[in-house]
Amino acid sequence: MIVSRRSLLKAAAVAPALSLPGIVRAQSQTTLRFIPVIDLTFIDPIYSTAQVSRNHGFMVYDTLYGMNSALEVSPQMVSGHVVSNDDKQWDLTLRDGLLWHDGERVLARDCVASIRRWAARDGFGAEMMAATDELSAPDDRIIRFRLSRPFPLLPAALGKAAIQAPFMMPERLASQDPFKPLTEVVGSGPFRFMADERVQGARNVYARFDRYQPRQDGKPDWTAGPKIVHYDRVVWTTMPDAATGVAALQTREQDWQETTPHDLLPVLKRTGVTTRILDPRGYTCMLRVNHLQPPFDNPAIRRALLGAIDQSAFMTAVAGEDPVYQTAPIGFFAPGTPMASDVGLNVFRGPRDMAKVKADLKAAGYNGEKVVLLVPTNSLAQKPLGDIAADMLQQAGMNVEYAGLDFGLVLQRQLKKEPVAQGGWSAGVGNWQGIDWLNPAGNSNLRGDSKVAGWYKSEKMGALRSQWLAAANLAEQQRICRDIQALSFEEIPYFPIGQYKQPTAYRSGITGILDGTAVFWNVKPA
Repeated sequence: MIVSRRSLLKAAAVAPALSLPGIVRAQSQTTLRFIPVIDLTFIDPIYSTAQVSRNHGFMVYDTLYGMNSALEVSPQMVSGHVVSNDDKQWDLTLRDGLLWHDGERVLARDCVASIRRWAARDGFGAEMMAATDELSAPDDRIIRFRLSRPFPLLPAALGKAAIQAPFMMPERLASQDPFKPLTEVVGSGPFRFMADERVQGARNVYARFDRYQPRQDGKPDWTAGPKIVHYDRVVWTTMPDAATGVAALQTREQDWQETTPHDLLPVLKRTGVTTRILDPRGYTCMLRVNHLQPPFDNPAIRRALLGAIDQSAFMTAVAGEDPVYQTAPIGFFAPGTPMASDVGLNVFRGPRDMAKVKADLKAAGYNGEKVVLLVPTNSLAQKPLGDIAADMLQQAGMNVEYAGLDFGLVLQRQLKKEPVAQGGWSAGVGNWQGIDWLNPAGNSNLRGDSKVAGWYKSEKMGALRSQWLAAANLAEQQRICRDIQALSFEEIPYFPIGQYKQPTAYRSGITGILDGTAVFWNVKPA
């Protein structure tokens, strides 16, 4: 029997309670009950590119600088910095009183090791380290960068809130291989991770770190300013689907749902649940392709497929038809941000001509090779994106194998470089927050160094990125980003497939939820 979302919600309105684990029902009034968009597969936010891992990271770790909702950075773990030697030496001073969750002091050498581990995985960090001759800890509180050339974006790199954020860890953890996930969580952030209460696929628990020292200045604004915690515990409960989570909000068994289906917003508003968009930059979406394997190792085939991309169809599948919640067409930078432009977007305008696309693909050399499409079936947004992608590829005449998998399995499989016959893959859908596509330093998919899934490699892109980092002003940065977008439409590192804005929902009476992403300081009980 098929039960609609609305039927489920109607039943929830009269049901005494959902059948959730007793441990959730027994929580005290100082417990915030939260429904993440997906299960926390990886607890190492440096290893993982999943948004849920980044959100987990901000619970338990801290960063040297914070970012506010206007994308401005300011000191967080550091009290400040001094720049000298013609802008080629930066001395960052740690605040007093910082402790790891195991009670040890946070030392500068911990942060040096953490910066190195993060920079091995992050494009912005790699650019920063390329300009660094020496990174050292001359004493317990000083982190010193000795640069080969000025790098004025250093605080922006160390304060980014996008994936992968530069979280600080104890040296013994940060010294481990960045390409293997950590299994232990020890941070210095406002919450401790309760590993013994974790139920993989169902629950993750965090407890307030009573010895955390918030900043004394500024105001709470996303990851910047004082991080003051008002709940003793935060329990993340993974729900089988978003509609179940909406019902749990109505029956007051849950307090906050990270992402709420657009079609259920009217229902929630009638029941007194607050809905809101935390980040106007929304989510930017992509069809990722594998540059190592046929057929997408052929740039002519990638270009030929552009004619099949209907961004509006992708966004309608996720966010419905209301234009308030979607933007199309988009390019390779988040729309509405300084680096975005209209360069090349005409290719997405007008009706799609699949007969022409089929002919163009054949002329480009497509010979019916199997296209293994990875689709996370338990993702609220990525599942419909995958369904549209499968239909589009089939209409274009491609031989599609739909690989519907759990999100965690998709994350693992997309790291494989082997051919499809040996368990590899050809394409996959993904959604990133707009902040992940702000510029060529932060958008890892545009790195062109073949280090991220998709394995895009381009010397031309690397040269343009270096030019952007050295640009003297905003106008020059924007000019270079127009060139980057033009090159992207020639080389196709991935296919942008639209932007949508995603509401969150929480019980009325809860206050203090900050703009940006889901963070849990400043939030006060009803």
